[in-house]
Amino acid sequence: MTDNVLIAGAGPTGLALAIHLTLHHIPVRVIDGAPGPATTSRALGLQPRGAEVLERIGALGDLRERSQTMLNMSYNEGSQTVLRLHVGQAAASMPKQTLLISQAEIEGTLRQRLRELGGDVEWDTRLVGARQDGAGVTVTIQAADGTQQHIETAWLVGCDGAHSVVRKLAGIGFPGRKLIQDLLMVDVKAIWPYDRNGSTTWMDTGHMLSVTALPDDTWRVFSEPSAPPPEGLSEGEITDRVLQEFSRRSGIGLDTVTEVKWASEFRIHRRLADSYRRGRILLAGDAAHIQSPTGGQGQNTGLGDAENLAWKLVLVADGRADQRLLDTYEGERRPLAEKVLRATSTAVGIMLPDTRWKRLVRDKVVLPAVRLPAVQRKLLQVSSQLGISYRGGPLAPRSHGSGPRPGDRMPDIRCRRRDGGETTLHAAIGGRWVVLASDEGEAARHAEAAAAQLGVDRVTVLITVNKDVPDVVLIRPDGHIGWRGRPAPDKLTAWLNQMLWPA
Repeated sequence: MTDNVLIAGAGPTGLALAIHLTLHHIPVRVIDGAPGPATTSRALGLQPRGAEVLERIGALGDLRERSQTMLNMSYNEGSQTVLRLHVGQAAASMPKQTLLISQAEIEGTLRQRLRELGGDVEWDTRLVGARQDGAGVTVTIQAADGTQQHIETAWLVGCDGAHSVVRKLAGIGFPGRKLIQDLLMVDVKAIWPYDRNGSTTWMDTGHMLSVTALPDDTWRVFSEPSAPPPEGLSEGEITDRVLQEFSRRSGIGLDTVTEVKWASEFRIHRRLADSYRRGRILLAGDAAHIQSPTGGQGQNTGLGDAENLAWKLVLVADGRADQRLLDTYEGERRPLAEKVLRATSTAVGIMLPDTRWKRLVRDKVVLPAVRLPAVQRKLLQVSSQLGISYRGGPLAPRSHGSGPRPGDRMPDIRCRRRDGGETTLHAAIGGRWVVLASDEGEAARHAEAAAAQLGVDRVTVLITVNKDVPDVVLIRPDGHIGWRGRPAPDKLTAWLNQMLWPA
């Protein structure tokens, strides 16, 4: 019997998880306390890794066509630009590009994909209680009119953000610290002389001021006040403070603003959950980790969480793997979140120094280095998350050697299907496992062995265009290599048994 899953939170992480589970006929229920879909959002960027995740579950849609891709990031000291990162130019040689588009648009595309698969979101439905035992979780949900309902679910996943109710109900700690005390933000329509293909950030006072170009002559302005503002500011008061600061530091008059579309206030924290799992309750996305928005890592890390958890939960919920497989979710994803938190915190400290000595190091050491094209390409590779590897982790503890090895992301190479049609690897995954080989017969033999463990409808056969590759490769649904070796179906079976039913 297949277990059912309740997902709390209909942001990108929760929606991506629901799509993946639904693709494999795992009964899913998605609830969210909001009255309806968000029409505004703080997150703007979809990194190449995030785009791959959406592509692999058929949820990328037309986001590429609606996004800005030739992005530039300019950093100013007063009126002088001291650093410019040509993100679009550096990404030209990468398999995927960074997409500048609102999170609200991404969520809309994900909801559409979920509806295509027969799923939907229950809005105005809050999680207010959860009690688990060895067999499942008894959850209490509350409708908009205050009525409550008790439901049984095999698994509860908290994708409900930084203030996660699921995390609190599970008793999981969320230690960390504030990075920036307050951040004020407004979206305005204006005619400004800044790059329409990216962002401009002022660094001269040690407090952030940034403008990012959005479609339709709209700009998003972030401002970090020099002193904590009073609590309970209205949208009008936030707008006045942000635009006055922008005008003072940019020298542009406020008569250039024709419309204010949205204003908000929030704080930037660095926090990481003590655990990603407690029994039958799991966490993903901002419920498990939050960091500075520098580099656009938050949304993309959450999408990676969803995909990593999804294929493991599919196998456990369907009775094809032991529950201990779910522990490898934290074992693979939490170390990555630690790295992201350190990197984004370091970036904030470097670009917005709070001492004269730090500013000197930034200006004399960091900025000259970052101006180098090779350094910019390296930074982009890191922020793209395409270089993520799980080598040395719980599912690839002895992964050594050159070239893509177990735990590594498999490059998005061109392949052909058994019917002769050409495709790219990541476009063909579709939430399934892939057996890849240069010989179709060997690919089929190994796919049969894999399907015996994973399920016939969960394994795809692809043939490499390069006939000189001697190995057979088993690729996980998240695009990482699970097993690689010379043709030997029995060794593939042994690896699967070890993964699914650890000793």
